[in-house]
Amino acid sequence: MDVLQQYMNKLTDSAPRSSAYRENVSFREWRSGLAGAFTEKLGGFPGRHAELEPVLLERVGCPGYVRERIEITTYEGLRMPLYLLIPEQASDSPAPAVIAVHGHGYGSREICGLNPDGSERQSDPGLHKDFAVSLVKEGFVVAAPEVLGFGDRRLAEDRASGEPGKNSCFRLSSALLMAGQTMAGYRIYESMRVVDYLQTRSEVCSGQIGIMGISGGGLVAGFTAALDERIACAVVSGYANTFAASILSRNHCLDNYIPGILLEAEMPDLLGLIAPRGLFLESGDADPLFGPEGASMALARLQQIYTAAGHAGQIGADFFPGGHEIHGGPAFAWLRGQLNETDK
Repeated sequence: MDVLQQYMNKLTDSAPRSSAYRENVSFREWRSGLAGAFTEKLGGFPGRHAELEPVLLERVGCPGYVRERIEITTYEGLRMPLYLLIPEQASDSPAPAVIAVHGHGYGSREICGLNPDGSERQSDPGLHKDFAVSLVKEGFVVAAPEVLGFGDRRLAEDRASGEPGKNSCFRLSSALLMAGQTMAGYRIYESMRVVDYLQTRSEVCSGQIGIMGISGGGLVAGFTAALDERIACAVVSGYANTFAASILSRNHCLDNYIPGILLEAEMPDLLGLIAPRGLFLESGDADPLFGPEGASMALARLQQIYTAAGHAGQIGADFFPGGHEIHGGPAFAWLRGQLNETDK
């Protein structure tokens, strides 16, 4: 290992992680302290929620469900489109809901079985596996937000490039950092606004809302659930790891970085804020970005935290043969169990 890498490893390894879980602190006290410190590192959230002002952009009938394209206000002056997939039975009886958060790619259309132009896709679904469609077929109402920096929410220069997968993460993340904010914080808060919106829909059991995300969407899913206790459970796919073994081990998109976060805690402790609510990890044994060694370390730490919270059975995992991708089956079954057992 070269001298510069050794120096950087020593620097990050020696960060104090002063809010990490310790057995001599009550779980409730620890959770409250770390949640506050984490929110501050993210840049904080608005003290006042803007009115959602939802607008229906399109409504399409699909086999077994209806797909709506809706736009809501998240921050003052910032609008976010999302897909809402509504199973047929939810029109008669409210159903549990899952927020499905895409990773890097061409946005919310990619997880809803659509091409970048909104037409029905017939080609390979890629790493996302159309998991929003899989979830609605499981009977969930599914909200698939357009994450900031992707799809319709890119800078004009990137939309004009003709490359649907070209994102605006770097320039947007840079601007936010210069203003004392973070891309992670913006995406987390916008996901909280999706919860606000879902709770206005008659098709949704408002106390039965879960979240699932892949890769960068796993960051959003895990950390939104960590900070918003209205979310009953979370599936984190292709992300749960340690910062040391993942984003600090190679070049990653700037949207992954939260200034000073290692002064407070490593990633597993941040995800541990979800406890005692359910958390399920998906990890491919050949994932080159968030690999199995770091994922196993994260799971071991999370098991310790969940045991301290008195709910060891609420943490689960699917370590599957595969790469950086959605696996699905075990996670979907786990979500059914979690959300069908949650009090309405």
